[in-house]
Amino acid sequence: MFSDARLAPYAAQSGTSRGRLHAEPKPGSRSEFQRDRDRIIHSSAFRRLEYKTQVFVNHEGDLFRTRLTHSLEVAQIGRSIARNLSLNEDLVEAISLAHDLGHTPFGHAGQDALNACMQEYDGFEHNLQSLRVVDALEERYGAFDGLNLSFETREGILKHCSLPHAKTLGEVGQRFIDKTQPTLEAQLTNLADEIAYNNHDIDDGLRSGLLQETQLMELDFYASHRHAVDLAYPGINGRRAISETIRRMIDRLIVDLIQTSEQRIADYAPTSVDQVRAQPKMIAFSDSMFQEALLLKQFLRENLYRHYLVNRMTSKSRTIVRELFNLLMAEPILLPPDYQIKSGMTNGNALQARKIADYIAGMTDRYAIREHRRLFSIEEI
Repeated sequence: MFSDARLAPYAAQSGTSRGRLHAEPKPGSRSEFQRDRDRIIHSSAFRRLEYKTQVFVNHEGDLFRTRLTHSLEVAQIGRSIARNLSLNEDLVEAISLAHDLGHTPFGHAGQDALNACMQEYDGFEHNLQSLRVVDALEERYGAFDGLNLSFETREGILKHCSLPHAKTLGEVGQRFIDKTQPTLEAQLTNLADEIAYNNHDIDDGLRSGLLQETQLMELDFYASHRHAVDLAYPGINGRRAISETIRRMIDRLIVDLIQTSEQRIADYAPTSVDQVRAQPKMIAFSDSMFQEALLLKQFLRENLYRHYLVNRMTSKSRTIVRELFNLLMAEPILLPPDYQIKSGMTNGNALQARKIADYIAGMTDRYAIREHRRLFSIEEI
């Protein structure tokens, strides 16, 4: 039988989970959160992450990170931090692997375009969509829709939520109304996500040639670690030097997060998850490291995410999503039967729009490109 005895008292405990939407027998050889992780890994939405990309569209190269590799990197970073803080590694891993399941094709460009299309129908938020995937859209079990994950995993997946939407979600949305905190594991995963994408976007940006190392040397955080690499390995250059520099940056962020969080946990001295929820956030960077991370994000936004070549692909991506949505709303008979709403249903337009959003959000980059060609090119069938 699995035991949580090794965990801190303020860690999320599998044995005292708030449970699942649909009651199930206890797992024998796994914790509840291990069961969640296993269900996520075997889901269709998780497999599709292999062909959804972060910044670069899937067909632009095989070496750039995908949502799948990013999720694995978040899980690795998250588990390392959780172990140091005596938190529940299995819960961190489950949240990490599921946090991007609702992302559209083409990254944030696709999300923004789909949200614009859905404004008349309550909008589109990828965190809400990730929850929708695990609660309703996956079809693997005879007894229920979705994956029937534990409350704590679902709570961690929903890291952001607007107040109007929170009011429709029941218990899992209540913390946004009450302004309370999620588990330390959920707080941790959110920052592990930030560590992963900031540093790995640097790697992909340099690999693509859209960023130059001379630009990064203007950032003190990067430059200091690059100089340390040169001192440790005289004559090192190229990919090896960059990888070593990024590795050290990630390590420094992780160490700072662990040390700062340990101190905050000691200061607030929670003795249960309920006390964690009632206190301010305890998983955090130091003030100085927060500023370094902020400068890094600003650098990437200005020099990579708004690079003219990225903007070109972003523009194409938005066009694909917008044209797919508008055509399918105008002619829903073009949709696969499972996504068609029967005529005459109450709120039929809104239901149809949400089904189309589900359809588009579930697409990989390359599937969305092919579907657009099939529907708009006379040469495709």
